[in-house]
Amino acid sequence: MYSHQRFVPPALGAAVLIGALAAGAAAAAEEPAEVRFAVPSWPGVTVKSELAGQLLEALGYAPQQQELGSTIAYEALNQGDVDVYLAAWLPGQSASYDTAMKEGVINDLGNNVDGARLGFAVPTYVYDAGVTSGEDLKDPELREKFGDTIYAIEVGSGISEILDDNRDKDTYDLTRWNVSETSTPGMLSTVKSALQREEWVVFTAWTPHWMNIEYDVRYLDDPENFWGDESGRSNVRTLVTQTFAEQQPNATRLLNQLRFSADDQSAMIYGYSFDEKPADDVARQWLQNHPAQVKTFVDGVTTRSGEQQAWPAVQDALEIPDA
Repeated sequence: MYSHQRFVPPALGAAVLIGALAAGAAAAAEEPAEVRFAVPSWPGVTVKSELAGQLLEALGYAPQQQELGSTIAYEALNQGDVDVYLAAWLPGQSASYDTAMKEGVINDLGNNVDGARLGFAVPTYVYDAGVTSGEDLKDPELREKFGDTIYAIEVGSGISEILDDNRDKDTYDLTRWNVSETSTPGMLSTVKSALQREEWVVFTAWTPHWMNIEYDVRYLDDPENFWGDESGRSNVRTLVTQTFAEQQPNATRLLNQLRFSADDQSAMIYGYSFDEKPADDVARQWLQNHPAQVKTFVDGVTTRSGEQQAWPAVQDALEIPDA
């Protein structure tokens, strides 16, 4: 387990070209050891950053987690106060992302979660009763069955920004609904109570998250692209600073190769946030249970010194069985 720090920083393009490792052991040994992760207090990115940190630590790096809100994370990358951000959720964070990328300081390494999605969700019994699309939210009789209310998370979140934008456009007659914006725990508490009573409820949902394991719910189709293209399909992108990518090509290659399914990450979130297991334990167990996937993460990577290939080093340090 590596160090976690609270951090308040001073007043984030194209896919990075990973430098070849042909310089060998001498050049690799010159790589700086510190790898600073910007980590919003979201369970998925907390475990994912912990997992990446354990791999890097096994290779001779000194990873740190610095707890930052998502908006501040982009600023911290541009200021050079952090190196890595594994939670650039698009299109949910498009406004912050687009603004940050204009500085030319940040490299986008691409998507690290396959199958991520935002959307409206309802209990399966409501879906089976015929509410299957955002278009159904226009029906005044159905709206009344939902108590005229859509439940959402906190103001200022990416989800809140999407709701505000579509309220202005009156997408799915949203102006006729009340939107109850609380916290994620508050919203999910309401959903849990409704499920227990088999009441009708519609809420903002996303995957990966433990709600997709614990609750029997379905996502509504999104023909008007309320949540973005392809019914809210999302990318969760890995960002590093250009300086980091240039100075640490070996570590950058590992980060570039991190990729999870939404189901994988939902299971991590379930262990950490729902079962309340320590993040380092959840990350270590996932690594030990997925040797073949870990091997792809470290393909072509070496230890920081360049003296050993990464796979046997992480396999030994983290007690990962043969792939």
